[in-house]
Amino acid sequence: MAIFRTRYYGDVTVGVGGRITIPQEMRDDLGIEEGDILTVRVEENSKGLRQLVIWRAEQPSEE
Repeated sequence: MAIFRTRYYGDVTVGVGGRITIPQEMRDDLGIEEGDILTVRVEENSKGLRQLVIWRAEQPSEE
């Protein structure tokens, strides 16, 4: 099991239809490009607080 630490965070605005825009700096840092598929998970703690977790899976290397 991997343990992650927070490097930085930012705010996003929820737009029409629940769309969010990931800031360009974050997309660049993560290597997210148009057409990539992200995995999304909703987590809940014992007090009922929920958070949205989004990650990008590693792309297979092209040899």
